[in-house]
Amino acid sequence: MKNSRRAFIKKSALAGTGILVTKRGWTASSYKRIMGSNDRVRVGVVGFSDRHRSSHMPSFMNHYKEMNFDIVAVSDIWNRRREEGAAQWKTKMQHDIITCRNNEELYDRKLVDAVFISTADFQHARHAIQAVEGGCDAYVEKPFAETMEDNRAALKVIKASDKIVQIGSQRRSGANYLAANEFIRSGKFGNIVMVELTWNVNQPGRWRRPDLVPVLKEEDTDWKRFLINRPVVPFDPRYYLEFRLFWPYSSGLPGQWMSHQIDTVHWFTGLQHPRSVVANGGIYMWKDGRKNWDTLTAAFDYGPIDDPSAGFQVSFQSRMDNGDENPTEIYYSNGGEINLNTNKVTPTGGLTQHFADAMHMQPNLLPEMELSNSEKVVTSANTGGDTLTSAHIRNWMECVRSRKQPHAPVEAGYSHSIANIMTTAAIHTGVKVTFDEMTQNVMAEGKPFQY
Repeated sequence: MKNSRRAFIKKSALAGTGILVTKRGWTASSYKRIMGSNDRVRVGVVGFSDRHRSSHMPSFMNHYKEMNFDIVAVSDIWNRRREEGAAQWKTKMQHDIITCRNNEELYDRKLVDAVFISTADFQHARHAIQAVEGGCDAYVEKPFAETMEDNRAALKVIKASDKIVQIGSQRRSGANYLAANEFIRSGKFGNIVMVELTWNVNQPGRWRRPDLVPVLKEEDTDWKRFLINRPVVPFDPRYYLEFRLFWPYSSGLPGQWMSHQIDTVHWFTGLQHPRSVVANGGIYMWKDGRKNWDTLTAAFDYGPIDDPSAGFQVSFQSRMDNGDENPTEIYYSNGGEINLNTNKVTPTGGLTQHFADAMHMQPNLLPEMELSNSEKVVTSANTGGDTLTSAHIRNWMECVRSRKQPHAPVEAGYSHSIANIMTTAAIHTGVKVTFDEMTQNVMAEGKPFQY
């Protein structure tokens, strides 16, 4: 079992080298050696959201001068956010910003070379398709997709193009995660036997917009464009502004938080998705009309599809009624653990001399060490903090210039979306959910899961 798992990890590591992160730094002089580096990259904003305002905007400002990037247009179907976006970016960039009523207008006018996409969760994949078909590179927020139909469609279009698409899984640009990835893939950690992920908050207003809901009127936006391919329903400002609370516009806890943490499992191991998922939970605290759970426990089985004897379990727990928003990510092996909150490798829980002797075995204890080049992960209300997001956006900008693959390419988004959709299916059906490799469908109760 040990040899099988180790061989699988090595094989996966080699297969995944296309998405491993380079340590090479970039300077202004580096770009002078790249063809077209003196051309200014025109960037558009697709969805002037809270995420974009609080995280993308300051991160972009850290690098745009050196990279010779510019924000030139804002596309938002709500006139209020469209005008707010143009005004705020005009102040930052010191020039007028073009406003577009929708994405078709943005791309038809050939205004931009690249875009930030930070719209509602269920729109990300479809908006990524629009961007690539419109001839643009894109930075696409997670979750990448909330249905396999959207997930498969976006993967196909993006892979068939030459566009640079970075998924907003900013942990892949964090020094401590890079160090953890290298340590695990080196074989020094040993086989992963368990991963524990938690993300807890105590914020009654999280994902609520009580001040804005009464302000939004149907005539001020484009409800049909908002829904895209979701069922036609009457206009509801809560669905529009508080979409994270309502399926099928968002999966809530899986798409918002689990997608960040489960992505590291895929990255560190080379595995593309769970073999199975079960989930339990409910709306225990916030009886405010929401449909997505405020408390969730999900258990995942991971391992090579063709070797059931090799594998490990991942647990994800999240609650919104008690917590300090200090997400926990701990990887366990028989020799100890990697704790991505303390950024330490320790022999905690490893096989000690006492218990090894009882079975005539050798003890197995990892050395105590800190992850090299590590940094504390800042987990703000926007899931990642400015440090990680800034590094991740810089990586995207570098790749737009170099045309190399970014830290979190479309495959990363496709994989975390499978895990999210499997969790959503387990939540809605109450059964053990699997994945069909042949059809690329999430399977529940013997048939593809449909929202």
